[in-house]
Amino acid sequence: MPTFPSCRLALLAGACLALVAGCGNSSDAKSDGSVSQTPAASSTVTVVASTNVYGDIVEQIGGGKVAVTSIISDPGQDPHSYEANTQNQLALSKAKLVIENGGGYDDFIGRMLKSSNSSAEVINAVKISGKTAPKGGEVNEHVWYDFPTAAKIADRIAAALGEAEPADTATFTKNAETFKAKLKPLEAKEAQIKKTHGGEAIAVTEPVPLYMTEAGGLVNKTPAEFSKAAEEGSDVSPKALQTTLALFTGKQVKALVYNAQTSSPQTEKIEQAAKAAGIPVVPVTETLPKGKDYVGWMTSNVDALADALNK
Repeated sequence: MPTFPSCRLALLAGACLALVAGCGNSSDAKSDGSVSQTPAASSTVTVVASTNVYGDIVEQIGGGKVAVTSIISDPGQDPHSYEANTQNQLALSKAKLVIENGGGYDDFIGRMLKSSNSSAEVINAVKISGKTAPKGGEVNEHVWYDFPTAAKIADRIAAALGEAEPADTATFTKNAETFKAKLKPLEAKEAQIKKTHGGEAIAVTEPVPLYMTEAGGLVNKTPAEFSKAAEEGSDVSPKALQTTLALFTGKQVKALVYNAQTSSPQTEKIEQAAKAAGIPVVPVTETLPKGKDYVGWMTSNVDALADALNK
């Protein structure tokens, strides 16, 4: 499970706090290209999200009443290798509400909040999901690919924003209901995949899309050793690599769902093997692609999966 082992503060906590004390509004901070911000106004709720996935959901629910900073927002960057910095510390110190993924995905959020003595309310997506680790395993922390969880997160965000701005509670609640209504067609698409392709086998490079594929009734045949090593950026054993490659050379799977945001020599071999065998490759990412909102992004993902299985 990714725990952001490379995330480290550029300065000691005391130096970070000194920086926070001496800086003005977050809009004055320079962007390093990996942070997405919406401008703050006097009546808005300042929110920090660990990724732009949650940042987008907050913006849909909060409308013009929120100023959101999404820390990880570069679709070309591996989120697992993100290095937190003092600009992130500053944003977190000013936030009234923080959205973290949890489950070991973005542990730097908790460390930074602790070092800055933040009083922000923290929403932990994995805790809200209620997902637990299988016996002897680890929880799949990629809960944003689970649409019932996205609905729960929307409700919790609306409640938190209402606590921060009581006069706008009704607006936040209505916006959350609108967002949740947009998830229903996605669940219907998954149900159709399950009806048509339930029980069929697929492979993945990492467990990122498994909530989506499982909702479609698909069976992941990837050796756990391979996907775990690929996710953690460690070497895959020759045996696990050969077993995974055999899924394609033996045409044992109908599709490969490939995390396009991270790659390694091993995952590239897997992708090449799938293409050579004529098995469709479905790319997915961990953060929002440029120009997409959450629902549009997930619609593209589910449609691409269905199209691959229908070939």
